[in-house]
Amino acid sequence: MMLRIFAIVLSAVLLFASPAWAADSNTGKLFEYHCSGCHVNGGNIVRRGKTLKLNALKKYGYGTVDAIAEIITNGKGNMSAYKERLSVAEIQSLAQYVLDRANENWK
Repeated sequence: MMLRIFAIVLSAVLLFASPAWAADSNTGKLFEYHCSGCHVNGGNIVRRGKTLKLNALKKYGYGTVDAIAEIITNGKGNMSAYKERLSVAEIQSLAQYVLDRANENWK
């Protein structure tokens, strides 16, 4: 009986937790595919000071999800626009991913 209850509880936890894990994993893959060529580990190989580190994001006015989503969508300078390649949901997810990683110092 205890084993059956454990299995039910475990199934419920996995059912409700999996979409978040999957979303983060998919967003990580999106970042790797579209962004890491220039922004590996939150750095910037094109413009050394304009990284995705929290201090740089804030310094240049990109310290919010909306601001990050704006630059992903429309690009700026050397940064390509992704509005034709990514959906609005993917852009929002990437923006949140970048801000979350920046808050964790890209660890």
